Amino acid sequence: MIGTTIAHKSTLVYFGDDTFAYAGRHQHDEMRLHTHSFVEVAIVSAGSAVHHSLDGRRPLTVGDAVLLRPGVWHGYEDCHDFEVYNFCFSAELLRRELAWTRDDPLLSHVLWTGPYAERRRGILTTHLAPAERVECFTHLDALADLHPRSRHLHRADMIALVVLALGCVARTVGADARPEPPHPAALEVMRRIENEPARTWTLADLGDGLHLAPGYLVRLFKSVTGLPPMAFLSRHRVEMAAEMLLHTDRTVRAIAESVGWPDQNYFARRFRAHYGLTATEYRARFTRGYELGPSRPPAAVAQNG
Repeated sequence: MIGTTIAHKSTLVYFGDDTFAYAGRHQHDEMRLHTHSFVEVAIVSAGSAVHHSLDGRRPLTVGDAVLLRPGVWHGYEDCHDFEVYNFCFSAELLRRELAWTRDDPLLSHVLWTGPYAERRRGILTTHLAPAERVECFTHLDALADLHPRSRHLHRADMIALVVLALGCVARTVGADARPEPPHPAALEVMRRIENEPARTWTLADLGDGLHLAPGYLVRLFKSVTGLPPMAFLSRHRVEMAAEMLLHTDRTVRAIAESVGWPDQNYFARRFRAHYGLTATEYRARFTRGYELGPSRPPAAVAQNG
């Protein structure tokens, strides 16, 4: 994904200031482990490979699709004539223009809750049948065609095409998962956490004004997100920390404090439990050219929530 607005820095792929969405086909003999601060969807269009991620190693064949939340590391191994159609969009776009997707049962599951339900570690997989791939790739081709044009003039068109492509993926996921509409109280708790992630939250604070007993709020929230509220808060904090580790020179201690964990030892445990790496290892390996070889994989990830 090299271009005027999309670039590589060692194992990190990142958007330039003038890019918020991208689509393109890519052939890989291999793709070393890397990470990024945007949402990525990769749909296999030819060949086969093994996908290596926090979720382990899983074979991929034509039609398989993988969605990754920001900060998740992954790579491709054992590639045979392997081609993927990638589309990516910024975390800012997700938080702002696409914030409404929380209220849509299918898109909420695909983008916000499904990647963490059933201990998926920020990764959601599905399979698109031939007709579904054709429809999805039609939208992505149109998005790719807009890439060299003015973002200012075509922003709405690009966002619309991202949503149409996501709809293809969401319908495929929904055919099996059949997610229920998210409960408004759970959505409100998610918004409160994301609006003030560094606040010292309690269940009473999160449930203030929602007229729900703390125990019922926990069960309700977990039924929607797959995580209790405090585990969701922890997940949001480590995603924020990962983005700062990749894109700023702030110290690990300063980052820990800024996301609400002034105790650096506690922050270190939470970050490692989520990404399988310490914050220092994560920054070094994904911003300074240190490649994870097969003999030095990340440590096993502890299960959260």
